[in-house]
Amino acid sequence: MPDPTLGMRLSGPGTKEAVTSQETKEPVSTETPDVMPSAMLNASLAGALAPSLIDSIFVAGRDDLRSGEALSEPLATFVKASGLPENLLRQTLEELPNETRPFTHLYRNWSGLVDTRSFVIVPHIADGKLDGAMILVADHEPQIASLEMITKIIGYITATLCVASFLIAGLLLWIRFRDQVKTTRDIEFLAHHDPLTGLPNRAVFSAKLTEALRLVHAKASNMGVMLIDVDKFKEVNDTHGHGTGDIFLQVIADRLRSVFSDHLVARLSGDEFAVMIKSVSDVARLTKLASDLIAATKEPCIIDGKEMRISLSIGIARASDGSWRSSRLLHCADLALYRAKLSGRSQFAWYTAEMDSDAQKRKEIEDGLTKALRLDQFEVLFQPQYSLIDNKLKAYESLIRWEHPTKGQISPELFIPVAEESGLIEAIGDWVLFHACKEAAQWEDESLRVAVNVSAAQFSPGITELKVAQALQESGLHPSRLEIEITESLLIANTDAVVETLNHIRSMGVSIAMDDFGTGYSSLSYLSRFPFDKIKIDRSFIKNLGKDTGTDAIVTSIIGLGRSLDVTITAEGVENQEQVTLLRAAGCTLVQGYLFGRPDTVKAHETHRARWSETSSIPAPLKRMEVSAPADVPEPAARQAANEPESVEPDPDLGSRPRGSATA
Repeated sequence: MPDPTLGMRLSGPGTKEAVTSQETKEPVSTETPDVMPSAMLNASLAGALAPSLIDSIFVAGRDDLRSGEALSEPLATFVKASGLPENLLRQTLEELPNETRPFTHLYRNWSGLVDTRSFVIVPHIADGKLDGAMILVADHEPQIASLEMITKIIGYITATLCVASFLIAGLLLWIRFRDQVKTTRDIEFLAHHDPLTGLPNRAVFSAKLTEALRLVHAKASNMGVMLIDVDKFKEVNDTHGHGTGDIFLQVIADRLRSVFSDHLVARLSGDEFAVMIKSVSDVARLTKLASDLIAATKEPCIIDGKEMRISLSIGIARASDGSWRSSRLLHCADLALYRAKLSGRSQFAWYTAEMDSDAQKRKEIEDGLTKALRLDQFEVLFQPQYSLIDNKLKAYESLIRWEHPTKGQISPELFIPVAEESGLIEAIGDWVLFHACKEAAQWEDESLRVAVNVSAAQFSPGITELKVAQALQESGLHPSRLEIEITESLLIANTDAVVETLNHIRSMGVSIAMDDFGTGYSSLSYLSRFPFDKIKIDRSFIKNLGKDTGTDAIVTSIIGLGRSLDVTITAEGVENQEQVTLLRAAGCTLVQGYLFGRPDTVKAHETHRARWSETSSIPAPLKRMEVSAPADVPEPAARQAANEPESVEPDPDLGSRPRGSATA
């Protein structure tokens, strides 16, 4: 029986082991008939490729199997009937001596395709030697079809993977390109717009303004520019936080867009906006737009449940000819904006030529202040504070004066606002603090106190207490003789930090006074949060004392509040005896004003008091109207002492400090 392990190899070297029977393990008989039965043939190919047999021939012996010999007639006829080329058989027979198992060679036609038919050679081995072969013509179409299916599947998978790779690569490239485009777009947007409000920035506004001015020059037309500043925006940040401040600016930007929808709106800096108006050039229509913006701010702004008031100051400038440049136009609008702020804020102002001279004066004052600090041109004057209980001098308030070498004495009302805007107020305030403490330490009467004003512009939480301690240490002044006066605007800015700093100052033994009481927004709430040692009634109330019942009631209430809180009450701006009588009747503790002495040197005040003491035991400031002045006292001083109706009016250059200023 044939060995069922026989298989067929397509081409290449094979094993040279003898074919043995699976069951007997003995060599197959070499007595092979000329024609192999088909049953035996099919069995011999079982377990191999099992191709579909078309024809077969058995060649016995070795002569017809030699590659170099001509084919025998039966074999040639067989080849011709198969339709396969004779060369294919010869090529296959070349490997017969080296094969012991069935093998074949596939035929490729002129197009390179493999023919489904081939010659299959089954070697016949006898005594370990080739002794014939069965030559078959087999159709491999089923095997090729199965291989093609596998090939197709592999091809489909490969194609799918290739397509997927291309798609993934394309997706990655698209994502990278998209990110790059988005990044480029964002960079371009940030280069030309404000990231918070989305409005064009200063660079875009300047470029557009320059281009618009060229068109104005070419067309001989007009255009306008508005500079808009948010009033007290720092207080919004300090009180509600920077996050709320950002939302507040976004709300303002939306209001600007709604009013100036047809014009270019830009954000120039933190709280400053600008509007370029090309289509509207006449004064009336520009004024109408500014009024519309002021009206738009009246609508309440509610952020996180808190209602916040919007206040905008607007400066307007108009380019009327071709000589205008963008920098000049913005400068003029800025001067108008400054005028709007000085006029009370939340309003608009037009640029006028006189504003240039005012700006020049402010610049001269600023330069002069810098020089005055360097050359020590300032002077500290003192205004006395008298007690209405025992008619004795209790303290002096220190006030700064500036004696300019060429312009003479400059009023604090002029240089203090400039100092606050330029940032010089801190240096000036330090100068006043150190000089006042140094001079007070040299007074003969060590019971007298000295008061120094500190404004919000110069107050720095965590730093001011160090400066106070340094001034006390360098001057040798006892802390109980120093009094620091602050206004309510300081507490509004940053209440917690300010109160902590004031507590540190008070722990040194220094007194704290609230100045200009009654003119702020939340005086009573601040009194509950911080235990002040003194409350000073603002001169605006004292001025109308005895003339207005409402004012009388307010002053009486403030004095009563101070007495209930065990706080010293000082009245500022006392100028006549009637005011003294009413304040004493209400229970006021201290008084201060022109009736008791103008700001002057301590030596001058002592000389004045000494002259009065020679003629009367009653202190001069509290002298009744019927007492006549001594002969050596000038007439104005006599009228001041006697409190005649034609009392001296306050000198604007030597008057008390402006409200809210630190050292005036």
